[in-house]
Amino acid sequence: RHMAYNSRTVMKDKKTVYYTDEQNDEFSSAKITPGKIDGSYRYVRDGFFARIFSFIMYRLIFMPWSFVYLKIKYGFSIKNRKVIKQAKDGFFLYGNHTTSDADPYVPTMVAFPKDVHVVVAPANVYIPVIGKIVRYIGALPLPDDMEATHNFISAIEKRCEQKKAICIYPEAHIWPYCTFIRNFKDQSFRYPIKYDKPVFCFTNVYTKRKRKTPRMTTYVDGPFYADKSLPVAAARQKLRDEVFAAMTERSKLSDYDGIVYVKATGNGENPDGENKADNK
Repeated sequence: RHMAYNSRTVMKDKKTVYYTDEQNDEFSSAKITPGKIDGSYRYVRDGFFARIFSFIMYRLIFMPWSFVYLKIKYGFSIKNRKVIKQAKDGFFLYGNHTTSDADPYVPTMVAFPKDVHVVVAPANVYIPVIGKIVRYIGALPLPDDMEATHNFISAIEKRCEQKKAICIYPEAHIWPYCTFIRNFKDQSFRYPIKYDKPVFCFTNVYTKRKRKTPRMTTYVDGPFYADKSLPVAAARQKLRDEVFAAMTERSKLSDYDGIVYVKATGNGENPDGENKADNK
């Protein structure tokens, strides 16, 4: 889930960010108060008019805009997408969570020509105006209660049956332009095991250029398959480890150093000896 900005974590000289917890610290600048995703939230909007609206928004507006935006701002390109072009069935897609503006668009480019449904934080569907639209073009907000959880799982199952792509950001929190892969959990890998789908991953790599914004190159790897000879928990961990290893290897191609993430010491001080709270 997206969390509030960690007030004990500071940025020094606008380049060094001190973090304490790879799995929970959040550095997104977005300040959106989400509503609750309960049993009343409609995950599947497949009525006649909903499908028409979805097609227009996704295929005719969102997809072209994604390409243009990524190309202009990041000089975006995709490498090794040939591996995913062979996927005729549905699949799960995992990527590193490193920008608030580009991350909604990259899965669309990677999964093309398949429609992709992205698991998002609840705040994303409560953004004024845009939030109403993303509900129709693939957003799957994380549930807040048991009834919503049932509906969320049913939606994933339905999209798998429809042979769609489902994208998950396992790092969960946005770390802008982070050039390493954070230690993410394996829970989300239960879905490809349960629905017997292949897994692909993409890694956004950031490299220096003359502009302030780094160049983004997205590398695709896979497919990865669950080891059916193992118990579910072990198979889930193994699948996670294979994806993590592939993404970590790709991330080594980054050379951008505009933002550097440094692990803070456990005594409340940064490596330079200054107290984090005093540097806000």
